[in-house]
Amino acid sequence: MAGGSEGGEKTEKPTQKKLQDAAKEGDILQSRELGTALVVMAGIGWLAVAGPGLIDALSGMLTRALRFGREDIVNFSPVTRGTGLLADIALPVGGVLLATFFAAIAAPALLGSLGFRPGAFAPKASKMNPASGLKRMFGAQGLIELVKSIAKVGLLGAVGFWMIWDRLTAIIGLGKAGVGNAISDLGNMFILVCLVMAGGLFVIAGIDVPMQISQRAKRLGMSKQDIKDEHKESEGSPELKGQIRRRQFEVLNGSTRQAVAEASVIITNPTHFAVALRYRPGVDAAPVVVARGCDAIAASIRELAEDHGVSVLQYPELARAIYFTSRAGEIVNEGLYMAVATVLAFVFRVENKMATEMDRPFITVPEDLRFDPDGKKL
Repeated sequence: MAGGSEGGEKTEKPTQKKLQDAAKEGDILQSRELGTALVVMAGIGWLAVAGPGLIDALSGMLTRALRFGREDIVNFSPVTRGTGLLADIALPVGGVLLATFFAAIAAPALLGSLGFRPGAFAPKASKMNPASGLKRMFGAQGLIELVKSIAKVGLLGAVGFWMIWDRLTAIIGLGKAGVGNAISDLGNMFILVCLVMAGGLFVIAGIDVPMQISQRAKRLGMSKQDIKDEHKESEGSPELKGQIRRRQFEVLNGSTRQAVAEASVIITNPTHFAVALRYRPGVDAAPVVVARGCDAIAASIRELAEDHGVSVLQYPELARAIYFTSRAGEIVNEGLYMAVATVLAFVFRVENKMATEMDRPFITVPEDLRFDPDGKKL
């Protein structure tokens, strides 16, 4: 029961691969509240800086629009007239549009979700299913969005009401001032109110972003079995195997690769240690260690041996004994002659089709040459 629970409950954080796959399908981290706050703040900020210029441009456009000369009547061209009037406000209005455009891009960029994902546009049957739509509207997520909308309207409405109420006397007094001064003061009040309300949007975004992160992590959560399955799948991919293989070959230098290719046998631990032995009758007085390594180097030696057809045999005690008593280029320890000779004889018989894997001999390592994986004598 416990094992089934461990494998089924999504108690683990999503892996990087799971996050990348979800992003390809359009499931990305996003916050509409942050996007709205940035767009509103950018627009209002531009108006605060370029507002006087925009007012002047609008005033100039209206003045030109209400003036008619002889040429305007004789050679009247609506396109030319309209283009000339719009050109007066193109720069200030274009500035607002550009500021809000960059703000809209900044929101997903801040959340690490910027990019084009074709998978997000693929039709999904669940989105076209009316039952799924009703579930989204009236389910827990729909309720959360409703509460957020009510809270947002309530907060911004309260901020706006308080700002206007606090300046109600000044607003009433605008009627006694000149038109120019009244418009200027009203514009300043409008900008201030909008800036404060935009700040309120950032407060809401500050609550929404962590909530979206938490919801996405929960939605993409994985069980321990899911992580194991993904790891197995990744290990089996040809691309990853190729990358691992390239890294392993990079560990070995050229002379070591050549030595492994000419070795008579590779003895392994089977995973942590590997030693390459060479014995040429009439050339080598005794078996020579031509390469040795642990962990990544051991894996590289095994890979290279398989590529060159060198026999790889698993003798854990013998592999550790040779590794900890001999260096590359040295003959094996004298106390291991008998064990190594037995292995080499077996390899020779297999290569000449005089024996099979079933005939593999049992090797005994002298007690004073037995080591644990840390190199301590047993």
